Amino acid sequence: MFTSNPFAGLTASVSPAMMQTYVIIMVLLVIAGTLFDIIHKGSARYFFENMRKSKAQAKKQVGGGELVSIAVQTAVVDVLASGEFCNMRRRIAHLLTMYGFLLYVGTTVLMVFCYPTAATAMPAIVPQLWWLGGLMVCVGGYWFWFFIRVDVAAEGNSPFRVMRADLFVLSLLASVTLGLIWAWMQAKGMAGSTVLFGLYIIATTVLFGSVAWSKFAHMFFKPAAAFEKRLSKANGTAENLPTLSRDDPEQQKRHSMELLRDAPMNMGLGIKREAPRHH
Repeated sequence: MFTSNPFAGLTASVSPAMMQTYVIIMVLLVIAGTLFDIIHKGSARYFFENMRKSKAQAKKQVGGGELVSIAVQTAVVDVLASGEFCNMRRRIAHLLTMYGFLLYVGTTVLMVFCYPTAATAMPAIVPQLWWLGGLMVCVGGYWFWFFIRVDVAAEGNSPFRVMRADLFVLSLLASVTLGLIWAWMQAKGMAGSTVLFGLYIIATTVLFGSVAWSKFAHMFFKPAAAFEKRLSKANGTAENLPTLSRDDPEQQKRHSMELLRDAPMNMGLGIKREAPRHH
Protein backbone atom coordinates (compact mmCIF):
# COMPACT_ATOMS: atom_id res chain seq x y z
CA MET A 1 0.00 0.00 0.00
CA PHE A 2 2.75 2.45 0.94
CA THR A 3 4.87 1.57 -2.10
CA SER A 4 2.25 1.75 -4.87
CA ASN A 5 0.92 4.71 -6.82
CA PRO A 6 -2.74 5.22 -5.79
CA PHE A 7 -3.44 7.26 -8.92
CA ALA A 8 -2.25 4.46 -11.21
CA GLY A 9 -5.15 2.35 -9.95
CA LEU A 10 -7.58 4.79 -11.57
CA THR A 11 -6.40 4.26 -15.14
CA ALA A 12 -9.17 1.71 -15.80
CA SER A 13 -11.81 4.43 -15.42
CA VAL A 14 -9.87 7.70 -15.58
CA SER A 15 -7.20 8.26 -18.21
CA PRO A 16 -3.81 9.68 -17.22
CA ALA A 17 -4.50 12.61 -19.56
CA MET A 18 -7.63 13.50 -17.59
CA MET A 19 -5.76 13.38 -14.29
CA GLN A 20 -2.96 15.52 -15.70
CA THR A 21 -5.47 18.02 -17.10
CA TYR A 22 -7.12 18.27 -13.69
CA VAL A 23 -3.79 19.03 -11.99
CA ILE A 24 -3.01 21.72 -14.57
CA ILE A 25 -6.44 23.30 -14.01
CA MET A 26 -5.79 23.38 -10.24
CA VAL A 27 -2.45 25.15 -10.85
CA LEU A 28 -4.18 27.71 -13.08
CA LEU A 29 -6.84 28.28 -10.42
CA VAL A 30 -4.13 29.01 -7.84
CA ILE A 31 -2.44 31.50 -10.18
CA ALA A 32 -5.72 33.19 -11.11
CA GLY A 33 -6.90 33.30 -7.50
CA THR A 34 -3.62 34.77 -6.28
CA LEU A 35 -3.62 37.46 -8.98
CA PHE A 36 -7.22 38.33 -8.15
CA ASP A 37 -6.33 38.54 -4.46
CA ILE A 38 -3.39 40.85 -5.22
CA ILE A 39 -5.50 43.14 -7.41
CA HIS A 40 -8.58 43.12 -5.17
CA LYS A 41 -6.71 43.82 -1.92
CA GLY A 42 -3.98 45.93 -3.49
CA SER A 43 -1.26 43.86 -1.82
CA ALA A 44 1.38 44.43 -4.48
CA ARG A 45 0.68 48.17 -4.54
CA TYR A 46 0.97 48.29 -0.76
CA PHE A 47 4.36 46.57 -0.75
CA PHE A 48 5.81 48.75 -3.51
CA GLU A 49 4.53 51.93 -1.89
CA ASN A 50 5.82 50.83 1.50
CA MET A 51 9.22 49.99 0.03
CA ARG A 52 9.35 53.40 -1.63
CA LYS A 53 8.44 55.20 1.60
CA SER A 54 10.93 53.11 3.53
CA LYS A 55 13.68 54.03 1.09
CA ALA A 56 12.75 57.73 1.19
CA GLN A 57 12.69 57.83 5.01
CA ALA A 58 15.73 55.60 5.51
CA LYS A 59 18.20 56.80 8.11
CA LYS A 60 20.96 54.72 6.51
CA GLN A 61 21.53 53.23 3.09
CA VAL A 62 21.47 49.45 2.80
CA GLY A 63 24.14 48.16 0.43
CA GLY A 64 23.91 45.25 -1.99
CA GLY A 65 25.72 42.84 0.32
CA GLU A 66 23.42 43.65 3.21
CA LEU A 67 20.39 43.26 0.96
CA VAL A 68 21.56 39.77 0.02
CA SER A 69 22.09 39.00 3.71
CA ILE A 70 18.57 40.22 4.52
CA ALA A 71 17.13 38.11 1.70
CA VAL A 72 18.97 35.00 2.97
CA GLN A 73 17.81 35.62 6.56
CA THR A 74 14.25 36.05 5.32
CA ALA A 75 14.38 32.80 3.36
CA VAL A 76 16.01 30.75 6.12
CA VAL A 77 14.47 32.19 9.29
CA ASP A 78 11.08 33.55 8.24
CA VAL A 79 10.17 31.20 5.39
CA LEU A 80 11.94 27.86 5.95
CA ALA A 81 11.87 27.97 9.78
CA SER A 82 8.66 30.03 10.24
CA GLY A 83 10.49 32.33 12.63
CA GLU A 84 7.52 34.70 12.93
CA PHE A 85 5.86 32.26 15.34
CA CYS A 86 6.99 32.87 18.92
CA ASN A 87 4.85 30.03 20.25
CA MET A 88 6.85 26.84 19.73
CA ARG A 89 3.79 24.58 19.51
CA ARG A 90 2.28 26.76 16.80
CA ARG A 91 5.58 26.88 14.92
CA ILE A 92 5.94 23.08 14.97
CA ALA A 93 2.33 22.62 13.83
CA HIS A 94 2.87 25.15 11.04
CA LEU A 95 6.12 23.50 9.90
CA LEU A 96 4.54 20.05 9.90
CA THR A 97 1.64 21.31 7.81
CA MET A 98 3.79 23.38 5.45
CA TYR A 99 6.44 20.76 4.68
CA GLY A 100 3.84 18.01 4.64
CA PHE A 101 1.80 19.96 2.09
CA LEU A 102 4.87 20.52 -0.11
CA LEU A 103 5.76 16.81 0.05
CA TYR A 104 2.18 15.76 -0.61
CA VAL A 105 1.61 18.06 -3.58
CA GLY A 106 5.07 17.47 -5.06
CA THR A 107 4.76 13.68 -4.99
CA THR A 108 1.18 13.87 -6.30
CA VAL A 109 2.39 15.81 -9.35
CA LEU A 110 5.28 13.37 -9.75
CA MET A 111 3.03 10.29 -9.67
CA VAL A 112 0.39 11.78 -11.98
CA PHE A 113 2.81 13.07 -14.63
CA CYS A 114 5.89 10.81 -14.41
CA TYR A 115 4.41 7.49 -13.28
CA PRO A 116 0.80 7.61 -14.54
CA THR A 117 0.23 3.86 -14.95
CA ALA A 118 1.00 0.72 -12.98
CA ALA A 119 3.23 -0.42 -15.84
CA THR A 120 5.55 2.56 -15.30
CA ALA A 121 8.46 1.70 -13.01
CA MET A 122 8.46 3.98 -9.99
CA PRO A 123 10.81 4.22 -6.99
CA ALA A 124 9.06 3.08 -3.80
CA ILE A 125 10.20 6.25 -2.04
CA VAL A 126 7.76 8.40 -4.08
CA PRO A 127 4.47 7.00 -2.69
CA GLN A 128 6.08 6.67 0.73
CA LEU A 129 6.81 10.39 0.71
CA TRP A 130 3.24 11.00 -0.46
CA TRP A 131 1.90 9.17 2.59
CA LEU A 132 4.42 10.88 4.87
CA GLY A 133 3.48 14.31 3.55
CA GLY A 134 -0.23 13.63 3.96
CA LEU A 135 0.20 12.39 7.52
CA MET A 136 2.32 15.43 8.39
CA VAL A 137 -0.46 17.72 7.14
CA CYS A 138 -3.01 15.84 9.24
CA VAL A 139 -0.89 15.89 12.41
CA GLY A 140 0.00 19.58 12.09
CA GLY A 141 -3.43 20.67 10.84
CA TYR A 142 -5.60 18.83 13.34
CA TRP A 143 -3.26 19.73 16.20
CA PHE A 144 -3.64 23.38 15.28
CA TRP A 145 -7.39 23.18 14.73
CA PHE A 146 -8.35 21.43 17.96
CA PHE A 147 -5.69 22.60 20.42
CA ILE A 148 -3.67 25.64 19.29
CA ARG A 149 -6.09 28.10 17.68
CA VAL A 150 -6.37 31.26 19.78
CA ASP A 151 -10.17 31.27 19.89
CA VAL A 152 -10.12 27.65 21.11
CA ALA A 153 -7.07 27.58 23.40
CA ALA A 154 -7.43 31.08 24.90
CA GLU A 155 -11.05 32.08 24.38
CA GLY A 156 -12.63 28.72 25.12
CA ASN A 157 -14.70 28.62 21.93
CA SER A 158 -15.75 25.33 20.39
CA PRO A 159 -13.26 23.87 17.88
CA PHE A 160 -16.25 23.29 15.60
CA ARG A 161 -16.99 27.03 15.37
CA VAL A 162 -16.22 27.84 11.73
CA MET A 163 -15.69 31.19 10.02
CA ARG A 164 -14.78 32.25 6.50
CA ALA A 165 -11.13 32.67 7.49
CA ASP A 166 -11.01 28.93 8.25
CA LEU A 167 -11.76 27.96 4.64
CA PHE A 168 -8.14 27.25 3.75
CA VAL A 169 -7.20 25.02 6.67
CA LEU A 170 -10.50 23.12 6.59
CA SER A 171 -10.42 22.47 2.84
CA LEU A 172 -6.76 21.43 3.13
CA LEU A 173 -7.51 18.96 5.91
CA ALA A 174 -10.57 17.65 4.08
CA SER A 175 -8.63 17.16 0.84
CA VAL A 176 -5.65 15.39 2.40
CA THR A 177 -7.71 13.28 4.82
CA LEU A 178 -10.08 12.09 2.11
CA GLY A 179 -7.13 11.43 -0.19
CA LEU A 180 -5.41 9.18 2.36
CA ILE A 181 -8.61 7.32 3.21
CA TRP A 182 -9.37 6.82 -0.48
CA ALA A 183 -5.86 5.49 -1.18
CA TRP A 184 -6.11 3.08 1.78
CA MET A 185 -9.55 1.82 0.72
CA GLN A 186 -8.44 1.38 -2.89
CA ALA A 187 -5.33 -0.57 -1.85
CA LYS A 188 -7.50 -2.86 0.29
CA GLY A 189 -10.02 -3.30 -2.53
CA MET A 190 -12.82 -2.01 -0.34
CA ALA A 191 -16.21 -1.03 -1.73
CA GLY A 192 -16.92 2.67 -1.68
CA SER A 193 -13.45 3.81 -2.70
CA THR A 194 -14.94 5.44 -5.80
CA VAL A 195 -17.22 7.56 -3.60
CA LEU A 196 -14.26 8.60 -1.46
CA PHE A 197 -12.33 9.55 -4.58
CA GLY A 198 -15.22 11.76 -5.70
CA LEU A 199 -15.28 13.49 -2.31
CA TYR A 200 -11.50 13.87 -2.48
CA ILE A 201 -11.78 15.61 -5.85
CA ILE A 202 -14.52 17.93 -4.55
CA ALA A 203 -12.48 18.91 -1.47
CA THR A 204 -9.34 19.42 -3.56
CA THR A 205 -11.23 21.60 -6.04
CA VAL A 206 -12.54 23.74 -3.16
CA LEU A 207 -9.01 24.05 -1.76
CA PHE A 208 -7.41 25.28 -4.97
CA GLY A 209 -10.48 26.99 -6.40
CA SER A 210 -11.11 29.18 -3.37
CA VAL A 211 -7.72 30.90 -3.31
CA ALA A 212 -9.30 34.29 -3.89
CA TRP A 213 -11.47 33.93 -0.76
CA SER A 214 -9.29 31.83 1.55
CA LYS A 215 -5.90 32.45 3.14
CA PHE A 216 -4.10 30.30 0.55
CA ALA A 217 -2.57 33.34 -1.17
CA HIS A 218 -1.23 34.46 2.21
CA MET A 219 1.74 32.09 1.81
CA PHE A 220 2.89 34.03 -1.25
CA PHE A 221 2.76 37.39 0.55
CA LYS A 222 4.50 36.37 3.77
CA PRO A 223 8.07 36.31 2.37
CA ALA A 224 7.62 39.81 0.91
CA ALA A 225 6.23 41.12 4.20
CA ALA A 226 9.06 39.51 6.19
CA PHE A 227 11.69 40.93 3.82
CA GLU A 228 10.18 44.43 4.05
CA LYS A 229 10.14 44.22 7.85
CA ARG A 230 13.82 43.23 8.03
CA LEU A 231 14.73 45.94 5.53
CA SER A 232 12.90 48.55 7.62
CA LYS A 233 14.90 47.51 10.67
CA ALA A 234 18.15 47.67 8.72
CA ASN A 235 17.58 51.18 7.31
CA GLY A 236 16.17 52.59 10.53
CA THR A 237 12.58 53.23 9.44
CA ALA A 238 11.27 50.50 11.76
CA GLU A 239 11.88 52.89 14.65
CA ASN A 240 8.85 54.85 13.42
CA LEU A 241 6.61 51.86 13.99
CA PRO A 242 4.73 51.40 17.30
CA THR A 243 6.19 48.79 19.63
CA LEU A 244 4.25 46.14 21.49
CA SER A 245 5.18 45.05 24.98
CA ARG A 246 4.78 41.33 25.65
CA ASP A 247 4.53 42.10 29.38
CA ASP A 248 1.44 44.34 29.11
CA PRO A 249 -1.72 42.17 28.87
CA GLU A 250 -3.98 45.16 28.24
CA GLN A 251 -1.78 46.37 25.37
CA GLN A 252 -1.73 42.84 23.94
CA LYS A 253 -5.52 42.70 24.14
CA ARG A 254 -5.96 46.08 22.44
CA HIS A 255 -3.46 45.11 19.74
CA SER A 256 -5.30 41.84 19.05
CA MET A 257 -8.63 43.62 18.78
CA GLU A 258 -7.17 46.17 16.37
CA LEU A 259 -5.74 43.42 14.17
CA LEU A 260 -9.10 41.67 14.06
CA ARG A 261 -10.93 44.91 13.31
CA ASP A 262 -8.53 46.03 10.58
CA ALA A 263 -7.76 42.60 9.12
CA PRO A 264 -8.84 43.43 5.53
CA MET A 265 -6.55 46.48 5.49
CA ASN A 266 -3.47 45.02 7.16
CA MET A 267 -1.18 44.58 4.15
CA GLY A 268 -3.99 42.92 2.25
CA LEU A 269 -3.01 39.68 3.98
CA GLY A 270 -5.86 39.00 6.37
CA ILE A 271 -9.45 37.96 6.18
CA LYS A 272 -11.81 39.54 8.65
CA ARG A 273 -12.67 37.41 11.66
CA GLU A 274 -15.10 38.13 14.43
CA ALA A 275 -13.72 39.61 17.62
CA PRO A 276 -12.95 37.03 20.35
CA ARG A 277 -15.78 36.36 22.73
CA HIS A 278 -14.89 36.62 26.41
CA HIS A 279 -16.78 34.49 28.88
